[in-house]
Formats: sequence, structure tokens, C-alpha cells
Amino acid sequence: MFSTLRFAAASFALIVSTLSAAAFETTARAAYVLDQSTGTVLLAKNADEPVPPASMSKLMTLYVAFEAVRDGRLKLDERLPVSQHAMSYKGSTMFLNTQDRVKVEDLLRGIIVLSGNDACVVIAEALSPDGTEAGFARFMTERAELLGMTNSSFANSNGWPAVGHRMSVHDLAILANRLILDFPEFYPLFAETEFAFDGRAPSNTHNRNPLLKLGIGADGLKTGHTTEAGYGLVGSARQDDRRVIFVLSGLDSNTKRAEEAEAIVKWSFRQFGEKTIAKAGTPVAHARVWMGAEPSIGLVPVEDITVLLPVLAGDSITAEVVYTGPVNAPIQKGQVLGELVVKPDDLPELRLPLVADRNVAAGGFLVRVRTAANLLLTQFAAGPEGTL
Repeated sequence: MFSTLRFAAASFALIVSTLSAAAFETTARAAYVLDQSTGTVLLAKNADEPVPPASMSKLMTLYVAFEAVRDGRLKLDERLPVSQHAMSYKGSTMFLNTQDRVKVEDLLRGIIVLSGNDACVVIAEALSPDGTEAGFARFMTERAELLGMTNSSFANSNGWPAVGHRMSVHDLAILANRLILDFPEFYPLFAETEFAFDGRAPSNTHNRNPLLKLGIGADGLKTGHTTEAGYGLVGSARQDDRRVIFVLSGLDSNTKRAEEAEAIVKWSFRQFGEKTIAKAGTPVAHARVWMGAEPSIGLVPVEDITVLLPVLAGDSITAEVVYTGPVNAPIQKGQVLGELVVKPDDLPELRLPLVADRNVAAGGFLVRVRTAANLLLTQFAAGPEGTL
């Protein structure tokens, strides 16, 4: 699959020619699509612009709650009180009242399936450093930044319209990815299509995610809608061994959200496929060794390198092996010596480490003499500095 086309300044160009996948044209104000297994960004539109996230920001409340359960600070069967403040929220609710003490497990399902604004506040007040929703919102902002979400700030726990309550679609994708990876025990909750809590809300028992029943592998995560934010969706779907995470924000109708979300899932799986371009332990290049018992060392990937390519790309990609050479001996097997830089057309480049395929000891006396002699001969052949 690889062929060396040139060598210069310790780099190789490997293989050329790819065909591009047709770009997805979305009417969303902001959008982001990530292939989880390869980390490839398939679509980014206004990805880092902070926008009103509406109920999609409930995912951050859920992340903090899942952490608390995992760490033992909350228990799933623990019953939490409902404050007047929690009860005061309108919109999507579990119809909680101040006489209730609700199990944490029911509150989590109420947030995920029913998008309960009141349920979010009950969780928030239980985990807040100062017992208030505002204090929890400040904690959410700090926790989000530690997760790498640099364009998120929270004014409440549920996405109710508020000044300064903003998230980027890129941040929402980061959060979705972390929820899937960090909490596999809780993630199946996002695929639940119905939750009838205590028979209280017959008009609010169904999950609003339009993809869950379509048979396309969709299994999460959260819808959102306000007048300011428009219609949005943080979604994920898995087909075979591939998972795609996507975020849409600012669509103008529920119907448009459903149509675009389904189209993005189908586009992501149909227009791109995984290809293994290098095998673990198999050299993709050789680097010269300086003062070593051997003249060169193989550069190998630590594990199989699989990249996502447009389905029309065939067997060719653009890639480059880069290292600083010659490499000084001694060299240890597994020592990082360079990178394989993969450059699919219309997709972000990937930089993957390459390591030594074996040990190479420092050369003995004869090697050092031979190397010094070769260096002197090279300098002599080049002539005095400045000679034309």
C-alpha cells in the first residue's frame, strides 16, 4: 500500500491521490460530526461559536450526576427532596411537587427521557457546593473547562433561556463522547423511548429523539428547543464497529431536525469507511542510525493504524513519515522516533507515533572510526566553505 516517492530532510512522501466524499450541506446554524473510533471530524460548521444550547445542556448536569453516583456521593436508590424553586420551572417537567422525595434513578431517567427541568434542579441542589442551582451552574462551568469544553458557560442546570448560558456544538460533541466512554453503565438509558413516572404526565412520557425507532443504530442522546435556540439534537449512532457522534443547533422546526439528523447519520456511514493503512510492528520506513551497531532502524506503528476515508478513495492516501535523523544510538525497542502524518482529502490530518522496531546498541571502536572517516571524506569532497 505504501511506496516511497522521495526522501528529503528526514521525511518520506507516501502514496498520492484520493477522491473526496460529497460534503454535507446542513441548514443548521451550527453543526459538528465526529467519527468516534478514528477521531475524524466529518463536518464542522460554526463549531466553536457559543450558542444557546437549550435542553442539550442537560447533558452536563447528567455528567456531573453520573460522576457523583460513580464516586458514591449519590446513590441510585437515594430519595431527594423537591424545592419550591425546582417545582417552579415550567416547560418539560416530571410534574414534581414539594411533597415528593424522588429516587435518583427516577430523576436521571426523567432528565434523559422526559427532559425534566424540575428533575435537573433537584439533582443540582443536591450536588451544588452551596445548595443552590446557581452554585451548581458555576460548578458545571468549571467542570466543563476541565473536560476541554472551552466555549461553555452555564447559568442554570437545565438550559432554560438565560443570559450567558451558552455552549458550542464542538463542546457538546466532546461532552457526548465523554458520556459514552466514561459511563457505559448509564449510557443505555439514552436509548429508552418511554418513561411513565408515577402516572403523572401522560402527555410527557416519550423520548423526543426522532432517531431512536428508525433502525439506523441511533441510541442517544438529547434534544433541545427554545425560541432563541431553535431546534437542536446531540445524537449518536452505532453501526457494526463504527460510532458517529453529531450535534445540530439552530434548525427552524422539529421536522427539519428529524430530517437532517437522519440524513447526517446515513451520510456518515454510507460516504465514509475505515481502512487499515499500516500494521502494528511492520515498518513503514527506515531511519538512519548514527554511531550504531546497525546502520538503520525500522519505524513501526504501535498498533494497527486505521483511518476513515471517503468510500471512493480506493486504496490510496497521502501520508508522510517524519523523524529527526539520523537517530543517535543506542536505541530501545518501542522508543518513539517519529510520526506518520496522514492527510486524507477534505479531512483533518492525523499524526500517529512511530517507534523503533528493535534495540540497536551503540557502535564499537571500529564503527566510530569508520563514521568519523566517512564524515571527513564527505567534508573533503564538498570542498572549502563557500567554494562554488
